[in-house]
Amino acid sequence: MYRNILIPVALDHENIVERKLENARHLLADGGRITLLTVLENVPGFVSEFVDLKIDNHLTQKITDRLRSVAAGDSAIECKVVTGKPGVQIAQYADDNDIDLILVGSHHPTATDYFLGSTASRVVRRAGCSVFVVRD
Repeated sequence: MYRNILIPVALDHENIVERKLENARHLLADGGRITLLTVLENVPGFVSEFVDLKIDNHLTQKITDRLRSVAAGDSAIECKVVTGKPGVQIAQYADDNDIDLILVGSHHPTATDYFLGSTASRVVRRAGCSVFVVRD
């Protein structure tokens, strides 16, 4: 059983979150915690010149609220939002926060990312802990 499970939540793959949570609850040790994490990619400099609002202030709160609604009040679930490249930040967050299992989703791949989705494959390569891949 795992004490600290990290579930990355991609905004465009929200349909698989319930299945990831179900798997995580089966793998979670008594007294363990689950963290839902969304990684927002940084806005390129040339785009930020045309945007008046701060992405961190605006989107972070909206996404955190969405993650909390997915958690449905479960006290064993934390909700976090960070910025950066998802494949890098997910593994880094796991290293920095004593995560012992990352439960990542993967779509049915194309020729460019044949065995796993591109973010899932980056997480598998970089993670210092176990990674459980759930297909959507």
